[in-house]
This record gives sequence, C-alpha cells and structure tokens, in this order.
Amino acid sequence: MSQEIAVVGSPDFTTGFRLAGVRKFENVPEEEKDERLDDAVERTLADDDVGIVVMHDGDLDHLSRNVRQAVETSIEPTLVTLGGGAGSGGLREQIKRAIGIDLMEEDNE
Repeated sequence: MSQEIAVVGSPDFTTGFRLAGVRKFENVPEEEKDERLDDAVERTLADDDVGIVVMHDGDLDHLSRNVRQAVETSIEPTLVTLGGGAGSGGLREQIKRAIGIDLMEEDNE
C-alpha cells in the first residue's frame, strides 16, 4: 500500500502541491486557523493512507498544545514543515530535502 502526501494549510500554501499532483489536502483559510486548524490536522493524522503531512512552519503556532505535540511526535505519518527564516532555500528544494524526491521534476523521456 503506497503512502500519500497530505498538505494542511491556507489555500495559497496548498495550491502548489495540488498542481504538483498531491490529492490529499486540508484548506484552512488564514483567518480561521485558530478555530479550524486543529480539526484539519487531526483528520489528516487519522487518515491511514497518509504517510507524510506537509505544513507551513508558522502554522504550528496556531495549533493547540495537544495537537501540536501529537503532530510533532507522530512517526506515521511524518510531519514535514516548510518555511522559516532567510536562507531556508526555495520551496522546491525544501520538499526535495524533506522527502528525498523532486516532486516538480519533469519527465524528459
């Protein structure tokens, strides 16, 4: 059984992943993160098909203590956070470093 990547965050954050073929995502509008992000993350963690959860680093601050601890200590699925300060590299490079493959690589055959 193959494990899928799921993305949780604002529509702006998830759009690029959806365009790259990621089918599992939870859109949580920026203004609703404090109310809805916990539920979105819990649903994603409970999905047996998900092997990697991708979130923006700053969104961890919107999670309750219990959900943040659950997602940070989860082994399956694994949390990958993107974003952060200067020098963190482009989104494409961060994903490649985190999961070991280039999702946006074109097939030149």
